[in-house]
Amino acid sequence: MASLVIRTGRADLDFSGIRAEFGLPTEFPAAALAEAEQALSRAPGSREDATGLPFVTIDPPGAKDLDQAVLLERRPNGFRVHYAIADLGLFVVPDGALDAEVRRRGQTLYLPDGNVPLHPTVLSEGAASLLPGQTRPAVLWTFDCDRTGEPTDVRVRRAMVRSTAQLDYETVQRSFDAKNPHPSIEALADFGRLRRERAAERGAVELQLPEQEIVPNGDGDWKLVVRPRVDVDSWNAEISLLTGMSAAKIMLEAEVGVLRTLPDADDGAVDALKRSAHALGVPWPEGTTPARLLASLDPSRPESLALFVDATRLLRGAGYTAFDGEIPPVTTHAGVAAPYTHVTAPLRRLVDRFATEVCLAVTAGQEVPDWLRRALPLLPGLMGGSDTLASKVERACLDQVEAWVLADRVGQDFEAVVLRAENSGADVFVADPPVMGRCTGEDLPEGERIKVRLTEADPDRRKVAFTRVAD
Repeated sequence: MASLVIRTGRADLDFSGIRAEFGLPTEFPAAALAEAEQALSRAPGSREDATGLPFVTIDPPGAKDLDQAVLLERRPNGFRVHYAIADLGLFVVPDGALDAEVRRRGQTLYLPDGNVPLHPTVLSEGAASLLPGQTRPAVLWTFDCDRTGEPTDVRVRRAMVRSTAQLDYETVQRSFDAKNPHPSIEALADFGRLRRERAAERGAVELQLPEQEIVPNGDGDWKLVVRPRVDVDSWNAEISLLTGMSAAKIMLEAEVGVLRTLPDADDGAVDALKRSAHALGVPWPEGTTPARLLASLDPSRPESLALFVDATRLLRGAGYTAFDGEIPPVTTHAGVAAPYTHVTAPLRRLVDRFATEVCLAVTAGQEVPDWLRRALPLLPGLMGGSDTLASKVERACLDQVEAWVLADRVGQDFEAVVLRAENSGADVFVADPPVMGRCTGEDLPEGERIKVRLTEADPDRRKVAFTRVAD
């Protein structure tokens, strides 16, 4: 893992400027907080007792807003997967003060010095979070799947659950590498690989780009790192994707709900990607789909990084589509290669609570409530706005830390990979420290390693720039 510690020694090197620039809220309105406190004593009502199932959670170390808990069981004819999701429907009164504030926020925003939560922490990190050793209300999905990983039966209902352990990705990966995983997820590797194969068959697209993270160093400083991608990430993600695809199917059959949609890439985008692969020296066998090709690449190779960046052209135009009584013209998500919706992160994302309530009503044979039908057409705009804000805040934080990291290294040379060349310059990735920046100069070939010189690192403007150094 590449990293560089920022030895600040200065109290002003924080993210308050970004919070102010984007007008991020610092607290919840009093009425919303009062509703959250009142919800703590709300009875969970009649629901299935699933506290005997040994669920576990898998999240980043130290996480407190735990949306999902999982349990996998092997069966003679395949697998049974239990997936418990935090039940925010119990705690948020429709059209109340808390609901209004949550709609305004849209999603939790994560900054290095603390998040801006979607819900008050008494809920998101307390009564609604699937913390270990605590009995919690949940929406429980159960999938019976055959030997290929395809679901043959799907059930969703309200339940009480109890997580037995809070695990993190790297620890879980090490346990699988040592062939000693937690019993509750012993089948995760086999099931995850099957689901990955089904995804490739569908034509799902995954871009294995470097994931920059800003993390505390433990003594008041910050550290910029590239988070290593481990198999457990993708295996665990496949369970969330399975849930989202199953929820979308329920909604489409009932002709009411909200989907996460992305139109299929046109032939021009695929042809352009093939030209990029040829220019980068990446073989593209006849008949191979973009999904299969991208899945086969080694993400550590520079030409792979460049092709992943070029492949983002296949995933442009994502949004949310609400419908009620008529199936919309676009129902699929091209990246997933299937109809899909968000239902697995209601603590952190607004739309999940509403989509979940649709699924619960439909599968119980009940009418979708009027308050929910009124909310559906508003969700695409609310989520689109919050997605845009979250992206801007994340990029601003990374730009800020990159500028801090490199502020005293102007004039130094670095090894870089050219990701995308256009407009008399190129985007480049420097591995150590892990920085993405703009580079100027002649002859910037995509997918090749070059030497660059840092020409600017301005913390006030949050700008980093390089120029190519002649070999």
